[in-house]
Amino acid sequence: MATKARIIRLGNSRGIRIPKPLLEQSGLEDAVEITATPGKILLQKPTHPREGWDADFAAMAETSDDALLDKPISTEWDDAEWMW
Repeated sequence: MATKARIIRLGNSRGIRIPKPLLEQSGLEDAVEITATPGKILLQKPTHPREGWDADFAAMAETSDDALLDKPISTEWDDAEWMW
């Protein structure tokens, strides 16, 4: 069901008031990600920047795709100063 809202002035910006029932129905709380396309503005829950990495790393380990790309190198500092 579509709900209409007016775009209002908020200082130098514009905004809308989102009715409480819509917020409750959507599950949106304090923060949102905003995406704009022609004729649309999409609000959605923010995603964690590293969301899904654990599963991706596990899948890489299963297929042995988690090896280093470069060969390890040793420097004079490593040899003289670093203690394992």
